[in-house]
Amino acid sequence: MLSTGALRAHLLAAGLAGTVGTSREESLRSYRLFAARDPRVLLGLDPTGGWDEADLLRLMADKCGVSGDPTHRSGPDVIDPERTLRGLDAFAARLEAAAARRVPVLIGTGHPHRLLGFYVALADALSAAGCLVLTPAQGRCVDITTRFGVRTHLLDYVRGVALVREPGPSGGGREPGAHSHSPLPVRAALESAAEAGGPLPELVIGDHGWVCGAGQLGIEAIGLADTDDPALFVGEAEGQVSVAVPLDDGVRSDYYRPLTRYVLNRACLSR
Repeated sequence: MLSTGALRAHLLAAGLAGTVGTSREESLRSYRLFAARDPRVLLGLDPTGGWDEADLLRLMADKCGVSGDPTHRSGPDVIDPERTLRGLDAFAARLEAAAARRVPVLIGTGHPHRLLGFYVALADALSAAGCLVLTPAQGRCVDITTRFGVRTHLLDYVRGVALVREPGPSGGGREPGAHSHSPLPVRAALESAAEAGGPLPELVIGDHGWVCGAGQLGIEAIGLADTDDPALFVGEAEGQVSVAVPLDDGVRSDYYRPLTRYVLNRACLSR
């Protein structure tokens, strides 16, 4: 069992909280784009509030612990580890409730290079607890707008975790999947599940568009988010997202393993 104190120390040592790799400039740029309703940072969310830059900075200071000083414009951003721990506890509580009710779940990530192992462990544990881990629309083409224009991606699953891949030959050196913020993959997955007559997920777990896209459609959604992902925290504030856990989502994949152990233990899903 990993204690809260040990996990707090790990969060700080690994850069998951405390001083993180995301820059203040990146975060403020995302707040500006969100305030302008740029779909690249809305992640499928259709916020009901006005949410100007000042509102977003206050929200992110409250939810993540970033500096609320609008004159602080540069340098590394920060995340309060206590807020991360509270978020992980709430995240684990939702997992425990889902496992107790054996509800169907859908798990997806836009960060397969970093977070695939974390989500695979959750999928395995929830499946062992009797939850149906859904894999709808495998192989479906999804056209996603990227910085290079619209590119076709394929929806795929790795041990129950959804991600998108760029089309191309498979091989031993193939990347685990593409980085994506788009809500289109979760919409495609939900549409396919509905067309097939269900079941539909009662809980969606993930990040980026997987969480906001599902939450906007009224499905309970929980996930992880960095300081430059204000959409999940706005969704949490407005009620579309159940839990948004603040942490750096771009560190080495093995740095998330202690979080996996902590969450599964708190959710009573450790084996």
